[in-house]
Amino acid sequence: MNEPRPARRLFLRAGAATGAALTVGGFAAPGTPALTADGAAAPAAAAPGGFPDYKYVRTLLTPSQLKYNPTGEIIFPCIRGTAGRLANPLGRYYLYYGPHDAPGGICLSYGDSLEGPFTEYPNNPIVSNNWQPHYKVSHVASAHVMWIEASKEMWMYFHGENTTTRLARSKDGINFTYDKVVLSTSMLPSGTTETSYARVFPHELPSRGAHFVMLFMLNNTSNHRDIHWGWSADGRNWTFDQQPLVRHTDVGAVNVGGPHLLHRDNSTYVVYNKDKASGGDMMITEVGNDFSKRSHLGVFYNSRSAAPENGRAAAPSFGTDGGVPYMIYEAGERLAGSIAMARG
Repeated sequence: MNEPRPARRLFLRAGAATGAALTVGGFAAPGTPALTADGAAAPAAAAPGGFPDYKYVRTLLTPSQLKYNPTGEIIFPCIRGTAGRLANPLGRYYLYYGPHDAPGGICLSYGDSLEGPFTEYPNNPIVSNNWQPHYKVSHVASAHVMWIEASKEMWMYFHGENTTTRLARSKDGINFTYDKVVLSTSMLPSGTTETSYARVFPHELPSRGAHFVMLFMLNNTSNHRDIHWGWSADGRNWTFDQQPLVRHTDVGAVNVGGPHLLHRDNSTYVVYNKDKASGGDMMITEVGNDFSKRSHLGVFYNSRSAAPENGRAAAPSFGTDGGVPYMIYEAGERLAGSIAMARG
C-alpha cells in the first residue's frame, strides 16, 4: 500500500491485425491529435520499466449517484475514445463499467474529457444477465471493449458466470450483437473454477500466428488467483497457455487480478493488482514482446490509505487526451469502491 506515491505509465501501442490497424487504450482513431498512442512526450519516468508516475485526481463515478444501481457497487472500468470511430457518438469518450454481483449488468457513461464529468447513459444496462436465446446467468460484468478497425466495430469481452467470457459486437458502442463464448474453465487445466476479468489487446506474436493476446484472472481449487493469458489470430478463436503468466506467489500475494497490457521502449509489460490484504497495490511484470520473459519489477501504483482508494487500487484502463496520459481504475475495497481517475 505504501502511501503516498501513486504511480502512472505511458502506454499501450496500437497494433495491426489481419492487415488493418486497431487502437486500444483510451485513444481515438489514428491521426486524431489529442488521442495518440505513442506520439505524446512522456514526463520524467519514475516507475519500474521507465513508466512515469500517475497521481490520483478525482472520483468519476460513485454507485450512490447512479440511476442504475442494483447492488451498491461498481467495478472494472474500460475507457474508449469515439472520435473518428463512431457516427454521432454521445461524447468523445465512452466509459464502460458495471456492478458485479447479481444481476450485474454492463453499463455506459459518456463524456468529452478524461477529466470528467461523465453522464450516465439513461437506458443502462446495455447488456444484461438475460440475453435470450444466448444465455441466462446470475450476473454479467467486467466489460472490456476494443475498437476493430477492419470491421468498424466495438468488440466487447465480458464475463457471466465467472466461468465464462463472452464476445459481443457493436457499430455504435451501445447496441451490441451477441457473438460467442471465447473463454471458459473447460479450456484450462482440471480444477479451474474461474476464468474472468479478461482484457484483449492487439499484439503481434509471429511465432504463434497471433495478432491478439488476452489476459485474464484464473482461480482453481486452491482458491488463489493468478494471471493467465492466451493468443488469437482473429480475436474470436483462442489458444490458452495452461501455465500462469504471473503467479500470486511471484509477488507475495494471496490473489492477483485485473491485468492490463502495456508497451514501452520495445518491450511488453503486464500491470495487475494485488488483493487488499496483500497490499492492494498495482504491480508490473515485464513479459517481453514474445511473452517469454518474467521480470517482476515491483509496484507500479501505490494505493493510498485515504479515500477513495482506502488501501486498494485495481483494474486499470488507460487513455491519453491532449498528450496527457490518464489511468481510470477501481478505487476502494472490492465491491465497495468507485471509479477514479489518475493523471500523469
